[in-house]
Amino acid sequence: MQLRTKITTVFIVLTSLFLTGVFVLIYFVSKEYTENEFYLRLSQRATIAAEAYLDADEMNVDIYDDIRIKHLQTLPNEKEVIYPVDAELKIPLTSLNTELPKTFFEKIFNEEYAELKSGDYYYTGLLYHDNEGDFIVVLSATDLYGFAKLDNLRNTLIIAFFVSIVFIFILGNYYAKQALSPISRIINKVNSIRAENLSLRLNTVDGKDELAELSQTFNNMLDRLQLSFDLQSNFINNASHELRNPLTAILGQTEVALSKKRSAEEYHSILKKIDAEASRLDFLVNGLLKLAKTDFDSKGFVIDAIRIDELVLDLKRNIDVAIPNNKIVLDFEELPKNEDAITLLGSDSLLRVALSNVFENACKFSGNKRVEIKIVSDLGNILISINDEGVGIPEDELKNIFEPFFRASNVREIDGFGFGLPLAYRIIKMHSGEIRVISQKDKGTLVKIKLPNKEKYNSTFQ
Repeated sequence: MQLRTKITTVFIVLTSLFLTGVFVLIYFVSKEYTENEFYLRLSQRATIAAEAYLDADEMNVDIYDDIRIKHLQTLPNEKEVIYPVDAELKIPLTSLNTELPKTFFEKIFNEEYAELKSGDYYYTGLLYHDNEGDFIVVLSATDLYGFAKLDNLRNTLIIAFFVSIVFIFILGNYYAKQALSPISRIINKVNSIRAENLSLRLNTVDGKDELAELSQTFNNMLDRLQLSFDLQSNFINNASHELRNPLTAILGQTEVALSKKRSAEEYHSILKKIDAEASRLDFLVNGLLKLAKTDFDSKGFVIDAIRIDELVLDLKRNIDVAIPNNKIVLDFEELPKNEDAITLLGSDSLLRVALSNVFENACKFSGNKRVEIKIVSDLGNILISINDEGVGIPEDELKNIFEPFFRASNVREIDGFGFGLPLAYRIIKMHSGEIRVISQKDKGTLVKIKLPNKEKYNSTFQ
């Protein structure tokens, strides 16, 4: 069922219930008013009958007829009966009308007035006191005009109900179509968007209604998708370029070696070049594999309790072997006494890769100048800062540093593939941490890493 049909149907059902309630209320209020008005007319005629027949010791029928014709029109099927009663015994001296219930007369005795409806007849009874005794006056009639008015009102309300429903259906369907037309336009626009034209956007209008919010939300999603596609395209292009270079070099050296017989020294030189390019290719493929590994769900981690100071010390020893002339300085002066404050839960192997990449980058891009690594604990987090005095990163290029294969314009001549920071960024994110880079060209770089410690990790994820 289309949304337009659902809205129209719900609107009609709700309106039908509302109209039914209103029309039923109108009918019964009108019926109550008509009956009360007719009872009032009956009581007036009963009073006149009592006065005409019984007052002043005169029982003149002609006088009563004159009063009745003068003051009130005769009611349809009108009948009146007067019962003399015993004031002490409170029972009629003549036989009661057996068609009327006994409670009717009991109410007359108790309240001196009673009303009753039986079938199409309305009855009023009153207790009249006279100098000759007490009498009960019962007057009955049918309200033919009232019945006709109520029938006419009922028929009018029924016709009005069905006419209203038809009218509401037509209007509701029209306005539902008008209200949902922007959604139809959005659907048509969305269906026209493909991978090759992700730059298309929905038309947005000023306002804060749901449709404007929907269009803006969808446009924001398209922005993210386009950025993801662009990053993926750049990644593929960069990866293809980086892989093609060593492969081309290897194939070229192999072709040179096979073109003619050469001396052992020439073959040895060619093999060294092939080995260098193969090593470069191996490093590149391993980097891609590590980068791809971080795209998997972190639920596959082997979770260990890791003291960050011990991990940093171990990495420092490894860097001392790989880069003997490094000038890394460790600042552990503000380490807390509580061991859990500097202990985190995560993958030891992945965190080693992330921190090692950041430390080695600091050494490499600073020309082995002083690099200060500081560890502190604050509000359930472990804070690691790596400050170097290197070449820095141009301000307008900082936004791209976490993209694979990206290299700042001022470090293109330094060996590397642009894997270090993207890989570290993903690993830190997988450990629910944050990494920020603050840098100025030719003034150095400050990398800040924040990781939840053991206590915060347990309270958040368990």
